Amino acid sequence: MRLLRMMMGLCLLAAVSLTPGLASATNYTLWINGRTGGGTIGDYNSFTYWGPSSNAAGVNKKAVNWDGYNSISSQSGHIRDALDCFCTGNNWCYVATHSAGDMMIGYVLANYGGSARVKKNAAPNSSGVCGNSDGTSQTGWNIKWVRAASGAGGGSELADYGSWAVGDPLTKDLKTATARAMYNHNTTRNIWFYMYAGAKGTAYSGILPGQDDEAVAYHSSGGVSGSSGGSYCNPSDWLCNDLTLGTAANEGGSTKWSYHAVSFRDDGEAYNHYANGNWQGIVSVVRSAMVSSAL
Repeated sequence: MRLLRMMMGLCLLAAVSLTPGLASATNYTLWINGRTGGGTIGDYNSFTYWGPSSNAAGVNKKAVNWDGYNSISSQSGHIRDALDCFCTGNNWCYVATHSAGDMMIGYVLANYGGSARVKKNAAPNSSGVCGNSDGTSQTGWNIKWVRAASGAGGGSELADYGSWAVGDPLTKDLKTATARAMYNHNTTRNIWFYMYAGAKGTAYSGILPGQDDEAVAYHSSGGVSGSSGGSYCNPSDWLCNDLTLGTAANEGGSTKWSYHAVSFRDDGEAYNHYANGNWQGIVSVVRSAMVSSAL
C-alpha cells in the first residue's frame, strides 16, 4: 500500500509539471533608458546607461536598451520585444523609466497595450527576442506598475528652444507640443505611473518653467495633463502653483493624467536629472523604491 501511494504521488507530480499553464511565475524589473542611450540594444544585462550592474535594482532586473537618438515610434519595437519576453504568460513585470523612457513606455502602452501578444519563454536571443512558450496569446502585457524618474512624457522646453543643439529625431519628439500630442497619455491600460520629480535646477535651465532638474520641468515629471506645459513648483516657492503629491489636482486646478500619481516631489531641491552612469540624481530615488517594492 505504501508503495502504491508513492507511485500515485509521483504520477501526480509528473502530471502537474506537464500541465500547460501551471508553470511557475517569475517577476522581472525592467529599466527603460532615456535620451542618449548607452546600453547594448538586445542585451538585457547591459546597464551602461544606469550604473554598475552589481547594484540592486529590483527583482531579476533587466536593462531594456534603445538608442536614445531616433524617434519613439521607430525604437518602440525594442521595448515591445522586452515586454513580450518577460511580461507575458505567467510572468509579471515592474517597470522603471528615466526621462524619455517615460514617453516610450507611455507610447507603447497607449498604442500596443490592447493588442494580442504571443506568450514568450523569457529566453532572449542575441537580438533581445524571445521564443514562443505554449503558442497561445494574450491581450497586452502583465505589468504591475511603472515608476518614472524625471518623466519626459510631457516634453521639455530644452527641445522647444534648441538648447539641445542637435537635430536628432528624438529631440523633435521631445518638444512639448509634440510629446503631448504623440499618444493618449490617459490610456495606460489601467497601469499606474508613479512619478518622481527632481528639482535641482541651475541658472542655465531658466527656460524651463517652474521647478526643474536641469532638463525636465515639473509639468512633465509630475504628469500634469494638458496640451502644453505649465509652471509648477514646491510649496516653498510662492512664484508658481504647487505640484501636489498623489493624484490630487494641483494648485490652480490643473489635473494629472489618468493613472498618474506623484510619489516623490523634490522639496529639498537635492536631485538633478542625470544618472551619470552611477545610479545618481533622481534615478537614485527610483532605484531605492524599486529595491524596496519590486519584489
